Amino acid sequence: MDGVYVGKAAVDAAGDNGWLLGHFKPEGDIRHSDEVEIKWGVHPRGERRAQWATGEKRTALLVLISGRFRMEFPEGDVVLANQGDYVVWARGVDHSWCAEEESVVMTVRWPSIPGYKVPGA
Repeated sequence: MDGVYVGKAAVDAAGDNGWLLGHFKPEGDIRHSDEVEIKWGVHPRGERRAQWATGEKRTALLVLISGRFRMEFPEGDVVLANQGDYVVWARGVDHSWCAEEESVVMTVRWPSIPGYKVPGA
């Protein structure tokens, strides 16, 4: 079907560190976007971000699919414990995270910035 892509998040995410949609997909691929990035994150219990993300240039939304996931911000932590719990943070907000239990999360960031990568990510 033209203009339709059907996939499996866990399989497709493996190729781009979890990212399903964004500027990094090839031109002409329906999943290519300069406006938004979407990630399917599967995190084992105890996994944490290697270093804090600083100087973030995008707004982000993270939704808990399963597990228990802690987002860390300079002014305090947010624990997502129930399916559908979510947090949104603005551009410029430093952050990190930790999977308190085996967790699946979906992250949406906008815009999708070519060449932009958080150091250590």
